[in-house]
Amino acid sequence: MQPLEFIKYTPRTNCGECGFAACLAFAAAVTKGGEDPGKCPYVDLSELGDEFAGRDRGKDGLEGVGKLLDEKDLALVAYLKEKTSNIDFSTAAESIGCAWSGAEKDSLLLQFLGRDVELSHDTVLIDGKAVEDPRDRILLYNYIHFGGGREPEQKWIGMESLPNSISKIRTLRVYCEERIAAHFTGKTDLLKKYAPKLAGVLQENSEQSCSAAFLVSALPRLPLFVLFWDEEEEDGFPAKVKVLFDQNVLDFLDIESLVFVCERMAERWVELGQ
Repeated sequence: MQPLEFIKYTPRTNCGECGFAACLAFAAAVTKGGEDPGKCPYVDLSELGDEFAGRDRGKDGLEGVGKLLDEKDLALVAYLKEKTSNIDFSTAAESIGCAWSGAEKDSLLLQFLGRDVELSHDTVLIDGKAVEDPRDRILLYNYIHFGGGREPEQKWIGMESLPNSISKIRTLRVYCEERIAAHFTGKTDLLKKYAPKLAGVLQENSEQSCSAAFLVSALPRLPLFVLFWDEEEEDGFPAKVKVLFDQNVLDFLDIESLVFVCERMAERWVELGQ
């Protein structure tokens, strides 16, 4: 059973009586991490099948889910490393906008949201430190694996205009656009202040009717156009953010990786603005 199937047995009120912040988190812990479904006082255990019987449940919960995801991520890192093992960095560097370190190190030098990256066939360093989150390594090896394509033209489109993006539009909105908007409501100057830390440049003459617009160089050939409208209390309009992509963006990354780049951008902007 999947989390979205199990959640139908819960009250879906996010009451927290089970010890989890949300019913969906509890459903994931039960179906993927072995949590005891009986921790929710509203779940009728008689309606559940034998799948949830047994005495060993309740050991791992969300920690178990995390372990499964970590294993999957590490496997994908290994797969992408293998895929890029035969790439000649000295010739590939130009097409993806990177610099080559030379034969001795044989690594690619680039920036990821304003941070210095050194990527070899075996390791990834960000600002001189080993990357802990496998998702960052997945993203960066994936960028190398794509190998580049048409130059960005700064003809901007929303994610909804990219093929097969329907399932990711909400993720982008919740984990990037709404997060930035909520944190920087009434703080346009603070948003502007920290944009350069992300390789973001304020677009002074933007034709967009917004409070601020930024061209963010997320990766060498991956620009993001970020539009911010601050709240208008008198008219009852909340703050809003829209992220636009170059029309050739899929030459450099897939949809899921693009969403992750935007999540990382939001995380860093919010952290800087704390």
